Amino acid sequence: MSSTEKYLKPEVIRTVSRLDLRARFIVEGFFNGLHASPYHGFSVEFSEHRRYTQGDDLKDIDWLVFAKTDRYYVKKYQAETNLTGYLVMDLSESMAYTYRQELTKFDYSICLAAALAYLMIHQQDPVGLITFDEKIRHSIPAKSKRTQLGNILALLSKLQPTGQTEISKNLQRIAAMLRHRSLVMIFSDLLADSGPVIDALHMLRYAGHDVILFHIMDEAEVNFPFDGMVDFRDPETGETMLVDAAGIRGDYLDSVGALRENYRKECLSAGVDYVALDTSIPFDRALVEYLSQRKARF
Repeated sequence: MSSTEKYLKPEVIRTVSRLDLRARFIVEGFFNGLHASPYHGFSVEFSEHRRYTQGDDLKDIDWLVFAKTDRYYVKKYQAETNLTGYLVMDLSESMAYTYRQELTKFDYSICLAAALAYLMIHQQDPVGLITFDEKIRHSIPAKSKRTQLGNILALLSKLQPTGQTEISKNLQRIAAMLRHRSLVMIFSDLLADSGPVIDALHMLRYAGHDVILFHIMDEAEVNFPFDGMVDFRDPETGETMLVDAAGIRGDYLDSVGALRENYRKECLSAGVDYVALDTSIPFDRALVEYLSQRKARF
């Protein structure tokens, strides 16, 4: 593993204090590892090109790309290449949880969002940021200027997860807010009734938006590494429950698996990209999902 690829690991990026450097290191580590990965075709070098087709003007052929690939590519026009994206952050207190990982669910989400903002701005794609708990808290309109990255990172670095959340209602509000077709990237642990959330995702799709749902859980929430009698506390309601970990492990893991599978199926049906992540997973998976969406658009 190269010196930059190591920054795809959450436990390594935790050692970097500045959010702007975290974002840069994640993106650089990602692209550094692309060459030897199955995602080599997403190389940013050719993200602004498409294959030559009969009828294209020969003067639009990029001969430098031809020299590298022995294939004909034409440069896309600006209108063809811009993808407007919105990063949508769940501020619920449950996102502050971690058991034994270096990053909380919220830290992990912030790192991913910062990296995606960094990537989009450097590809000249407009990007904005929306945050919510029980209501919409912040909204930065999408722009592609270099100063936009600083605006987004400044807000991301100040955010704190507190209180309860209303995921479905806020996704409905966002669907009504956005006037132009956008890629909506949602970061949440989805600790809410799944039915209304899925209905809201359908509403976003009906409004013409593309959606990536990053379902971010703590590694312990996925693997349940607990033993003996454990006192669990709901961070949003304060309710506690003393349970025998061994006695409920099987049922708990079945429930988590069923929840994720239900989201996967429902999102597939709605045309939403569902990405199940936990805080032990390297960051590159999320960047691949973004680039897959971007490539599919054009």
